[in-house]
Amino acid sequence: MIAISVTKAREKIYQILADVNNTSQPITITNNRGKNGVLISEEDWNAIQETLYLNSIQGMTESIIEAGREPLEECPVYVQDEEW
Repeated sequence: MIAISVTKAREKIYQILADVNNTSQPITITNNRGKNGVLISEEDWNAIQETLYLNSIQGMTESIIEAGREPLEECPVYVQDEEW
């Protein structure tokens, strides 16, 4: 992971933000107090939040893994009006 000082980050914030969004590579912003931060894109942050949420549902991870092993031709067809 790339690390940059908070002073340099201030100077290049627009370029750093563009880089984070274009590459999906987080950047550590450091300071001399040892209290660092990490800059990630909003898209990556939303993906992390979604993953954490799905992992919090009991049995969801196992269900996703199991579904990934199912042959595509055996998957049921999506019916928009079907009641869950």
